[in-house]
Amino acid sequence: MKRYDCFFVALLGVTALTPQMALAQDFTSETDESQPASTGLGDIIVTATRHEAKLQTVPVAVTAVTGDALASADVSTVRSLTQVVPGFIGSRNMGVFQPVVRGVGSTGISVGDEPNIATYVDGVYQPESAANWIDLVEVERVEVLRGPQGTTFGRNATGGLINVITPDPSFDFRGKASLRLGRMRRDAGDYDARLYFTGPMSDKVAADFAALFRKNDGYIDDLVRGGTLGNQRVIDLRSKLLFKPTDNFKVVLTGEYFNQESTTNSPQPLDGNTAGNNWPGVIVPTRAWQASLTEVPLLNLTRWSAALHTRLDLGSVLLETTTGFLNLRWRQTTDGDASNIKLSNFPAVFESESGSQEIKLSSANPGRFQWLVGGYFYQFGGGAPVLEPWTTTNPALPLAGPSLTPKLDGRSFAVFAEGTYEVQPNLFITLGGRYTTETRWFSQSNNGVLLVNDVSKTFKKFNYKVGIRYEVTDKTNVYATYSTAFKSGVYNMAGISGTPVNPENIKAAEFGIKSDPLEWLRTNLAAYYYDYKGLQLQSKAPTGPGYILQNAANAEIYGGEFETIINPVRDLRLRAAVAYTHARYKDFPNAQGFTPIVNGNGNYAGNVAAPYDASGKVMTRAPEWSGNVGFDWSHDVGNGRVTLAGNLLWSSRVYYDFANIFSQRPYTLSNLSINWQPGSEAFKVGLWVTNLTNEKVLQTVRPGTLGTDGFYEQPRKIGITIETKI
Repeated sequence: MKRYDCFFVALLGVTALTPQMALAQDFTSETDESQPASTGLGDIIVTATRHEAKLQTVPVAVTAVTGDALASADVSTVRSLTQVVPGFIGSRNMGVFQPVVRGVGSTGISVGDEPNIATYVDGVYQPESAANWIDLVEVERVEVLRGPQGTTFGRNATGGLINVITPDPSFDFRGKASLRLGRMRRDAGDYDARLYFTGPMSDKVAADFAALFRKNDGYIDDLVRGGTLGNQRVIDLRSKLLFKPTDNFKVVLTGEYFNQESTTNSPQPLDGNTAGNNWPGVIVPTRAWQASLTEVPLLNLTRWSAALHTRLDLGSVLLETTTGFLNLRWRQTTDGDASNIKLSNFPAVFESESGSQEIKLSSANPGRFQWLVGGYFYQFGGGAPVLEPWTTTNPALPLAGPSLTPKLDGRSFAVFAEGTYEVQPNLFITLGGRYTTETRWFSQSNNGVLLVNDVSKTFKKFNYKVGIRYEVTDKTNVYATYSTAFKSGVYNMAGISGTPVNPENIKAAEFGIKSDPLEWLRTNLAAYYYDYKGLQLQSKAPTGPGYILQNAANAEIYGGEFETIINPVRDLRLRAAVAYTHARYKDFPNAQGFTPIVNGNGNYAGNVAAPYDASGKVMTRAPEWSGNVGFDWSHDVGNGRVTLAGNLLWSSRVYYDFANIFSQRPYTLSNLSINWQPGSEAFKVGLWVTNLTNEKVLQTVRPGTLGTDGFYEQPRKIGITIETKI
C-alpha cells in the first residue's frame, strides 16, 4: 500500500448534517421566538442518529444547545460546553483539548493520537486535539451525544460525540455584529468582536461570512519578569458558498482560517511542589493565577480547513457525501518544572494534514422502515520536525534530552449501515453495524539517527448496535440499546518504541426515558453500564520531560443523567441537569504512580515515580457527581425588553492521577447576565459576569518527577456586550 498521499477528493461532497432544516430554538428543546405566547416546549430537530429526527424520539442521550442558549450561558468554545452538558468535562493539557464524557476521555497529546470523544463540524471529522479549540462564532446548534457512537459515526467515538452545526448561507440578506468588552483581575482586558452576514449572490447562489477577533490581556502574574502571562489573541474567519441549482440539489463549500497566539500554557506548581525548591533563588507561586517560569511559554497554532458538501434528493432516498481537509501547524514551549530554575522545558513544533470522504445513502420518506448505508475514508500524515524536550538534575550542568523527529501516517476505510423498523405500532427495533480497517505507519529519529524505520500495523474491527424504542404515548418514549465502539491502536510520538499500544474497546448498555408529561415540563433520564477494556492512558515519563503511553487492563463505569426543562409561564424558563458517574479501574496493576518528595527544608520538591496498582481507584477526570442549573427570565420594560439569565455548574472532586493523590476539590462556576433590547429588536446591550464567585478551578493537573503543576480557569470577568442586527 502506498504511503501518505496528497489527499483532496475532487468536487464531491454532501453534508450528512443539514443544519438549515433544524428548528432553531432555545436550550435543548425550548420554544422559538415565533411562539412567544406559548408556555409549551417545542420540538428541536437533531441529526444525532444521522437522520433528522425530533430530539425526544431519538434513542440516544443527547443534549442539543442552540446558538442563543450558548451565548446566554457564556459558552464561547467547545471546551466550555462543560457549563451546560451533564457528564461532560472540557479538560486540557497544554494546548491539547481533552474532552471527557461519562468518564471516557483521551489523555494523548501526540499527532495522530486522536481523542476518543469525536468532534465533528458540519459533518467533517476533526481529528487533531490541538486543532479542536473550536470557537463557536456563529452556530445553529451543538449536539453532545453521550455514549459510544461506533456504528454511524465510527472510529474514535468510544465515549461520545460533539457535533457542531453552523448555518448555511441564506437567500435572505441578514447580518449581525457584536462587541464584548470585559475586565479581569489587575485590570486585564478581555475583548471579543464578532461579525456575521449572509445573503444572495444570484437566484441560485448564496454566501456568508463569519469573523471573530478575540483577545485577552494576561491574567497570570509573572513573578520572574514582572507583568503578566496568560494572554491570548485569536482570529477565526469562516465563509460558506451555497449553490442550489434546483430544489432537490445543493452544494455547500466551506473554508476556514484559525490563528492563535498565546501564553496560556503557563503552569504553576500545586502546593508549591517543584524540584526547583532544591535550589537557591527559587520563586514559588503562593496563590492561583501566578507563574514563575524559566522563560515565557508559547502556544501558537494555525489551522486551515475546507469542506465540500452536496445533497441530492432522489425522492425516496437522499444521496449525501462530505469531503474535508485540515492543515495544522502548532508551536509550543512549556516549562517542565513550573519554576524559574532552569531544570526542564518542552519545546516542539507539530505539523499534520488530514483528509476525509464520506458517502451516504439514506431513506427520505416517512415509513415503517428507515435506513442508511455509507462508506468512509480517512487519511492523515504528520509529525514534529522539532521535538526537543530537555531536562537536567542541576541547573549548572549541561542540558540533556532527545532531539526527536517523529513521522506518523495513517489510513482508514469503513463501511456502515443502520436500519430502524416499526415492527408493530409504536415499537421500533434498530440494528446497525460498521466494519473498519485502519493502518498506521511510524518512524522515529533521535539527533539524526533513525531508531524506528517505517514500521506499520493494521487494526480491523466490526462494531454493532442493537436498540429498541417504545412510544408509550405521543409525549413519552422509552428505549434500550446495546452497542460497541473502539479506538485504533496508536504509536507514541514522544517515544522510541516501534510497537503501538493496543486498541481500546467499549461495550455499553443504556436505558432511557424521554417524556413531556405536561405542556410546560420536560424530563429525560438515562442510565448506562460500560465494560471498557484496553484504555490508552498517557502520563509523564519517570525520567526526563517526555510522556509514556500504555494500556490499562480494563475499567467499569456505570451511572446516569437526569435533565429537566420547565417553562411554567411565558417569560420564565428553568433548566437543570445532574449526572452520577461511578468510574473505576478494574485491573490496572502497573499504573504510573507519583508520590510527593519532602526536602530538608520541609518543602515539596518533586515526586517519586514508581509502578502503582491502581485497581479499584477512581478514573481520572470522572467526578462522581456533577450538574448544572440555569434560568432565563424576560420582562417588558417601557418600549423594550429586559432579559436576566444565569447558569451554575457544580462538580464533586476530580482526580488527575491514577493513584488518586492529586485532585481538584469540589467546585462551582457561575455566570450571570442582564440584557436590554428596545422594541426594534435590532439592537441589544447587556452586562455580564463570568466566574461570579472568582472560584479557583483547575483545568488539569500534571504530576511528574519534577513536581506537580496545573492550569487554572480564568478568574472573574465583568463586562458589557453591544450587539446589532441587520
